[in-house]
Amino acid sequence: PHSVRLAVGIDLGTTNSLVAAVEDGAPRVIGDESGRALLPSVVRFLPDGGAVVGEKALEEAASDPRNTISSAKRLIGRTLSEIKGAAGLPFKLLDEPGMVKIQTVAGVKTPEEVSAEVLKTLKARAEKALGGELVGAVITCPAYFDDAQRQATKDAGRLAGLNVLRLLNEPTAAALAYGLDEQSAGTYIVYDLGGGTFDVSVLKLDRGVFQVLATGGDSALGGDDFDRSVAAWALKAAGVEPEALSASDKRRILAESRAVKERLTTEEETLFSVKLESGARMQAALTRAQFEQMTCGLAGRTIEAVKATLSDAHL
Repeated sequence: PHSVRLAVGIDLGTTNSLVAAVEDGAPRVIGDESGRALLPSVVRFLPDGGAVVGEKALEEAASDPRNTISSAKRLIGRTLSEIKGAAGLPFKLLDEPGMVKIQTVAGVKTPEEVSAEVLKTLKARAEKALGGELVGAVITCPAYFDDAQRQATKDAGRLAGLNVLRLLNEPTAAALAYGLDEQSAGTYIVYDLGGGTFDVSVLKLDRGVFQVLATGGDSALGGDDFDRSVAAWALKAAGVEPEALSASDKRRILAESRAVKERLTTEEETLFSVKLESGARMQAALTRAQFEQMTCGLAGRTIEAVKATLSDAHL
């Protein structure tokens, strides 16, 4: 009874991931050496078989696009035919039987192996901060994930050397945190638009006990799609054909698209500016109103999913 057994909760996200532990009855997110809580879910594979994970991999994405894998969560537990926009990715997916695989300089990799590198980094961070070996981890996943995607997430945990205690639906995790903190009774919708997946859950809470009434969403809709809308707009504004772009150019354009989207959170207008490998510069001003107009179809898809989930819950 007096032995200390260390376990953590991990949010394995499409864009960013993090790890947390409960200390003295309260959850604490564990940061890296620089105090950063978020770890970009990006892995760069090296010729010697090694891997770089997180911020450094993200920085090197434009210079080594073929071997830098991001948004692996959208690929996990999927066959090539199930993946939308596969042709537009800067890295190469292999058309082989079974689940999708990725060609890298370190050999053929699965999305589970990519996710495992992210999980390994979080595991090491937690063990260093907590001063001991982990006995297990709870990993979150979208409520909309099917059995293949859930199994693949567990496999990623196992490859990272983690004992996966259980998978927890992300909206349920949010409701738990909110309900336990607020001690509020009532019916809630959790609307979770992440980097690559959209989840909606309807939950009934009463004194910290919750019941899931319905779940829904779209496992191929997220911030990545909003970024692609900005990229498509920028290419059209500059009169550049997507086929003329190198993999590095595609990376730079997507990175700038995301930065532009984020700047429009606080600014009414911002400048999209990218220098291509050819030396040419793509540059155009984008307003928040334009951004909202070009992405209203994506936002509309989330509302349709909300309506369908409410209908499933008979509400």
